[in-house]
Amino acid sequence: MAMKTKHKNGPVSRGFTLLIALIFMSVMLTMGLALGSLGYKQQVLASSAVESQYAFYAADAALECALYADQQQNLFAFNNYSSPGALACDGSMTTIGSGPGPNCYDQPSCLSEWVSSTRLSLDSGKRCADVTVYKPSSSTNTTYLFSQGYDVSCSTVASPGGARFVSRGLSAHY
Repeated sequence: MAMKTKHKNGPVSRGFTLLIALIFMSVMLTMGLALGSLGYKQQVLASSAVESQYAFYAADAALECALYADQQQNLFAFNNYSSPGALACDGSMTTIGSGPGPNCYDQPSCLSEWVSSTRLSLDSGKRCADVTVYKPSSSTNTTYLFSQGYDVSCSTVASPGGARFVSRGLSAHY
C-alpha cells in the first residue's frame, strides 16, 4: 500500500511559481520589445542617412556641372538674352530655364540681371537636381549658383501627390 504524502501549503507554492513565471515572461517581453524598437529606429536613421547622401551628391553634381558650363563654356554669359542654350550633365542635354524656379534672361525687364532655373535628371534618371544661376549685373562679374538635389527622380519631385523625398542644397559664388 502506497502512502500519500501531504505537502504543507501545496496549492499556494504552485501559485507562487506561476506568479514568478509570469513576472519573468513580462520582463523578457518588455526587453524584447524595447530592443526591437531600438533596432527599428536605427534602421530608419541609417536609411535616411543614405537618402541624404544621395540628395547631397545630386546637388553637388549639378553644382559642378553648372560651374563647369559657366567657367569653361561661358554658357551663362550675361549678354546671352535670346537663347541660353542647353546644359550637358551626366550624358543628357537639358534646356536652360527648364526648371520650376525663376527665369529672367529673355525679357526686356531683365536687362540688369540674369536668372535661370534648370532641372537636371542625374544618375540615369534616378536622381534630380534644380540649379539656379543668378548674375545681378554685368558690371559686378559676380555669379551665384544654387543647387538643390533630391534623392528621387524628377517625375517624383514634380508630382503633386506629396511624395516623400529628401533634398539637400549647396551654393557657390565667384
